[in-house]
Amino acid sequence: MNFTFTEEQLLIQKLMREFCAKEIAPGAAERDEKADFSSAYEIMMKKMAPLGLMSLWFPKEYGGLGLDYVTFALAGFELNKVEVGFGTAYSVQMTLGSYPLYAYGTEEQKQKWFVPLAKGEKLASFGLTEPNAGSDAAMQETTAVLDGDSYVLNGSKIYITNAGYSDIYTVFAMTDKSKGVKGISAFIVEKDTPGFVIGPESRKMGIRASTQRELYFENCRIPEGNLLGKEGEGFKIAMSALDLGRVGVAAQGVGVAMGALEAAVKYSKERVQFGKPISSQQAVAFMIADMACKVETARLLVLEAAWLGSQGLPYTKESAMAKLVASDTAMEVTTNAVQIFGGAGYLKDHPLERMMRDAKILQIYEGTNQIQRLVISGAILR
Repeated sequence: MNFTFTEEQLLIQKLMREFCAKEIAPGAAERDEKADFSSAYEIMMKKMAPLGLMSLWFPKEYGGLGLDYVTFALAGFELNKVEVGFGTAYSVQMTLGSYPLYAYGTEEQKQKWFVPLAKGEKLASFGLTEPNAGSDAAMQETTAVLDGDSYVLNGSKIYITNAGYSDIYTVFAMTDKSKGVKGISAFIVEKDTPGFVIGPESRKMGIRASTQRELYFENCRIPEGNLLGKEGEGFKIAMSALDLGRVGVAAQGVGVAMGALEAAVKYSKERVQFGKPISSQQAVAFMIADMACKVETARLLVLEAAWLGSQGLPYTKESAMAKLVASDTAMEVTTNAVQIFGGAGYLKDHPLERMMRDAKILQIYEGTNQIQRLVISGAILR
């Protein structure tokens, strides 16, 4: 078993760390306060993309760097130490937004839509969730009906990350309701398609630097060639994309937990009570030990899932495990870090307050942690 990273992986990790310190950290608090994705979008497209940081795992033949999911995870750790909201937009772009086109698109579709994503020139979104279809994808109410050489979409989606800024949307709709999940199909919808309307931004507790909006389809007509894969393959496409998406979310969890742990360790050495640093108090020292153990456990699970996926091996169970453990760890570690800081950690003056709010969503989106337990137990007991 080899735990050594390649020179390229370490280079990308260092590049992302330095980029975050210079470009992302200074504006993180303001983006959170203003619920502003526009500045994050500018940084992503104009500063991050030219460095190749938005092209990590994408194959070279399509304009990417041709690296792997481990490299993506390492970059995600560094980014989410600094800002989980920014990390949300980045993760969706690198996984759910792009992967379906790469894995299921025809060569013509890849050249038209995947190449601009691989080059970091355009942004993408993933439209699966609906008001009545969250964990239960079979409850999809959005429909797609073939009419001549076009599909006509009607329905809506909710909580769609990057919506409004994305040029390309992978949208899931029922083409045959009688078949349940086997009646779901996937479609590519471009931003300015007539009948496609993007709703206002959602107001959120955390990840306020990212944007989530509703999508509305009213007699939205798209070419038959925008069908991704075959009719009825939509659920399979969505689930395979979520395997990689959960690696991204897990990397977010590890990153924010790392950031919170580092802050707590530093503060515990500086904060003096009863004549000595609070790090010398067993109650605090043991909290830090437990936090560190859980962060390292989550980190290794993420790297294992990322490595399996990079090798083309099955990793559904492992990505679910990584997402479950890393997001629970993120919530626990950020909460305990706030506790170590005491009243100071509860103030908006310190990033920990934001980290704790941001961490909560990691247990919810891209499959709640209750759903992850279903995935894991199903794989074990099958």
